[in-house]
Amino acid sequence: MQLRVLQKGFNYSQDGPGNRLVYHLQGCNLHCPWCSNPESMSLEGEGIQAEELISEAVNAQMMFFDGGGVTFTGGEPTVQYDGLKFVLAELKKKDIHTAIETNGTNPKLPELFELIDFLIMDFKHYDSDKLKSFTGVGAEAVKQNIVSASQKRGQLLLRIPLINGFNASAEDAKGFAEFLKSVWHGGMALELLRYHEYGRDKWLQNGMKYKMENAFVSDEAFEEIQQVFNSCGIKLIRT
Repeated sequence: MQLRVLQKGFNYSQDGPGNRLVYHLQGCNLHCPWCSNPESMSLEGEGIQAEELISEAVNAQMMFFDGGGVTFTGGEPTVQYDGLKFVLAELKKKDIHTAIETNGTNPKLPELFELIDFLIMDFKHYDSDKLKSFTGVGAEAVKQNIVSASQKRGQLLLRIPLINGFNASAEDAKGFAEFLKSVWHGGMALELLRYHEYGRDKWLQNGMKYKMENAFVSDEAFEEIQQVFNSCGIKLIRT
């Protein structure tokens, strides 16, 4: 069994707790026009045997300080669902801390919950039609997975990438909060990620048009959005 890997390397605290060996898996089912890793959208890429990946993680354990471990991100890691599930299960058997970063669209995500120590899930939009119009996939599975995670897990970190013209108004914040406050518990946290153009050059280098315009979120708008979530008792964090 193989997993297609775009890149790998260590990162501290940005992709889960502690020092982590992070695998960026190839392939994504969304086509977000602001994506900072557009080269990861295709499933084509270098394959690594699952056993080799597991061996790498075992040999790197001395580097997993401050509660670190292995994180799978993307692309979208659940695009390679079977391989991901196998590797997560094997790492858990070896008592290695696991984390994934996911867009939350895979309806089989809850089957992985017991294999994931730290779950990071994007929540790009509460309105399914709006999300589909921008990314090609709706929000229904995402919302169902958030509900399931809130019921079955003690921990969940949600991330909203704030994009002006897409989801970064005070009214949008109220829409997010209205959904979240009904499932919120103390083990959940929310991180707001303001739009950046780190991926622009990659789009151009890969012969693709970068379509984002006027997408930056002003300080004033960001402050207003934060106030909406704070007023609803939704815990905001920064990593």
